[in-house]
Amino acid sequence: MSPEAPPLLIIGGPTAAGKTRLAMAVCDRVGGEIISADSVQVYRGLDVGSAKPTADEQARVRHHVIDVLDPTERSHAGRWLALAEAAIADVRARGRVPIVCGGTGLYLRALVEGLAPIPDVSDAVREELAAELEARGVEALHAALGQVDAVAAARLAPNDTQRVVRALAVFRQTGRPISAFQADHDFAEHRPGARIVVVSPQPRELLFERIDARAAWMLEHGLVDEVRALLDRGVPDDAPALTTLGYREVVAELRGTATGGASLAERVARGHRRYAKRQLTWFRGMTQRDPSVQHVDPLDAGALSHLLARLA
Repeated sequence: MSPEAPPLLIIGGPTAAGKTRLAMAVCDRVGGEIISADSVQVYRGLDVGSAKPTADEQARVRHHVIDVLDPTERSHAGRWLALAEAAIADVRARGRVPIVCGGTGLYLRALVEGLAPIPDVSDAVREELAAELEARGVEALHAALGQVDAVAAARLAPNDTQRVVRALAVFRQTGRPISAFQADHDFAEHRPGARIVVVSPQPRELLFERIDARAAWMLEHGLVDEVRALLDRGVPDDAPALTTLGYREVVAELRGTATGGASLAERVARGHRRYAKRQLTWFRGMTQRDPSVQHVDPLDAGALSHLLARLA
């Protein structure tokens, strides 16, 4: 992308912050289309639990990089980046305005700052870790990661199966922590024209209230039935899609393996609250690296005007 290219508005922020509502309002005003930066919305059949835009919303504003993977496929930043770049080019070629919107921080960082060149992992290492995951569980693998890559382990949630396994696989393949590869690269190549806005309601307690309300809404609107249908279709319990936030709690409920005594609604909400805290930390770090990142309260009357100004 050349310095003369038009600005690319990127709307990030924690789950349930109100990003999509604002992004769609921007699209209505400028003739835009949304490129989703959500690591769960990429999966077909994961609609309710990913807060995927409804059919009416997709009819109103075209969305890209959703419903592109089967639940058994693995999503990762490199794969998403290729899809996002193709979508951005397509939107612009048709005279429309691409608006990137989502809360998966690594995806947004890859788009803006590039990806660390990490070696491929062999099938043998993948199979070895798959067997260990089956036998010991993801928390044991997270503990093992902490012994060889404390930086990565601190950054990842103990039940983030896909990323924990990925980090361990890189170490076993190369003998070097994945965090070292990332530090070497340091995501230094900033994308010209990127205008980043982080959306989050203030105070933080208000965000958590919205998260609790969304979790309750998901369960009232068929999240359990959605997961049951995927399982009945033959999608394995440990498929990448079903180990994502919200879905793994429902799988445990349906399989009778849930622990702790809390209700399903509370477990789903608690997982999302913890994720939101990690997202806030991630976006705070992004702001420290790039002072041009701006923050907007979605409940502020001037929020839409602020976003439109970033496209000027």
